[in-house]
Amino acid sequence: MAEREVQRRLAAILAADVAGYTRLMEDDTDGTVAAWQDAREEVIKPQVADHSGTIVKLTGDGFLVEFATVQDAVNCAIQMQSGLAASSLKFRIGINLGDIVDDGEDIHGEGVNVAARLEGLAEPGGICISGMVYDSIRNRIDAVFEDMGEQTVKNVSEPVHVYAIRADGNGDHLGADLAMQRPAVAVLPFDNMLGDTEQEYFVDGLTEDIITAMTAWRSFPVIGRNSTFTFKDKATMAQDIAKELNARYILEGSVRKSGDRVRITGQLLDAETGHHIWAERYDRNMSDIFDLQDEISERIVTTLVPELENAARQIPSTGSSRNLGAWDYYLRGMAFLNEIRPDTSGPAREMFEKAIEIEPEYAQAHARIALTHHRDLWIEVSDDAGRSIEACLTYALRAVELDEQDCLGHWALGLASIWQRNYDKSLLEADTAIRLNPTDLDAYFTRGVALMMSGSPKEAIPNMLRAVQFNPLDGRNRMFFALIARAFLDAENYDEALNWGRQALLRDSNLVGIHYTIAAAHGYLDDAMAACKVLEDAGLPLQIPAETAFWWTYQRESNFNALLCDGLRKAGIKEPAGD
Repeated sequence: MAEREVQRRLAAILAADVAGYTRLMEDDTDGTVAAWQDAREEVIKPQVADHSGTIVKLTGDGFLVEFATVQDAVNCAIQMQSGLAASSLKFRIGINLGDIVDDGEDIHGEGVNVAARLEGLAEPGGICISGMVYDSIRNRIDAVFEDMGEQTVKNVSEPVHVYAIRADGNGDHLGADLAMQRPAVAVLPFDNMLGDTEQEYFVDGLTEDIITAMTAWRSFPVIGRNSTFTFKDKATMAQDIAKELNARYILEGSVRKSGDRVRITGQLLDAETGHHIWAERYDRNMSDIFDLQDEISERIVTTLVPELENAARQIPSTGSSRNLGAWDYYLRGMAFLNEIRPDTSGPAREMFEKAIEIEPEYAQAHARIALTHHRDLWIEVSDDAGRSIEACLTYALRAVELDEQDCLGHWALGLASIWQRNYDKSLLEADTAIRLNPTDLDAYFTRGVALMMSGSPKEAIPNMLRAVQFNPLDGRNRMFFALIARAFLDAENYDEALNWGRQALLRDSNLVGIHYTIAAAHGYLDDAMAACKVLEDAGLPLQIPAETAFWWTYQRESNFNALLCDGLRKAGIKEPAGD
């Protein structure tokens, strides 16, 4: 056999793959292949060429690139991740500097092996580099580096010092988040108190699910699991961990088992003050451990994120209002918006507008302005409904344009589309928000409202119930319950319509529309006396009101209101005089 010539050299190696590729192929083979082709031809190949790299090989779910300099390799990775942000595929990238062996067909050696292992440590959409790369470029590239410490990787004899890199300046959205100095949260590995080391996967999986779900909310930077898991099984004070990870908040917890019951506790600590912000305990059966893991992680996240946002609003501002940062103005706007009063939309808008003056491309601030206009329409305080709908749509579209991967903008656009009676668009945007963040309860409720208004109340109800089930203390529930009651009425489940209607009234007896929903339900149940009593007790006339009296009707189709009016007629409630 002829001896083949090989070359040895020092090179910068970039290894990348698609996160969750196998699952994506199972869910949508054609769509995944098409997305990979688009990413390859529109972003990867052009960026490699622009940075003087050589694609060594393309695989079904990744690629390997050689560069002459580490600076070209890192700059290429940053630009690629920025260009790939809009793709449905999330790439993980690892970069190493080391010796390689080139046999003319492929490259080999520890330099390649380490790059591949670094790629496996990166988060979806993230970049990990070795210590050698960091030492070479730390003063030459405008970026933020997160020290992940020494990592032991497979088939590499010595630990590798790893850094995660976050692009700054014109790089990806993570750089923008850091530039606004939003307080970060670190989720520590939950303590396994099950008494069974074989259940360690459950405890670690629960922690990872919480990290993933919190990252999807994007309200705060969330420290990656590869950093927080370095503290697993180590007796380290939470405040010390926070300092080392540059995190303001620490979430820690434990899992213990007794018979067929499992108890999961979680607590949120403000590491700067030492105060506990939130604590909760969850008791469940372990009949289906995987469903339990999903349920608990979702409950923790949907409860915890509002607590985090509320805690951040309590952080005192430094300096005069003229020096407030965009994030501070955003939090002040949220404080007004969360009060859910007729007179708070204006002040909230003013704060979000100030945030945009500082950060013109602040996608979430644009989305929140859209939501202030939505709320003005929702509670009927808008002076000009047409203008409010137009503003809601304009700001929501801008939010999505600025950041297609932010669920908040898609949710806002879904709401704006409802006001336009474009229910197909609303469903599309709600589904997109849910895909980006499966724990976005507002998007689930919006999806339910769009289905209800488009004539599918039975499909709407599970989406609505999911939203309120995981957020029982939401101040908006009085209106949410009223809509759920209406959905049950349209689905011809009149007992449940009464049940949810009464729950709405317990929270707010001034909701005029819900009295008529309850009365209509009594009408369908042939209880005219009860229907009339509901209206009389509320001081309402025993007649079918004009459409303008219903706070929900501006955006609905005429046959939608006919269902309600038929129930009132069955109760003997007459049309208004002159109709």
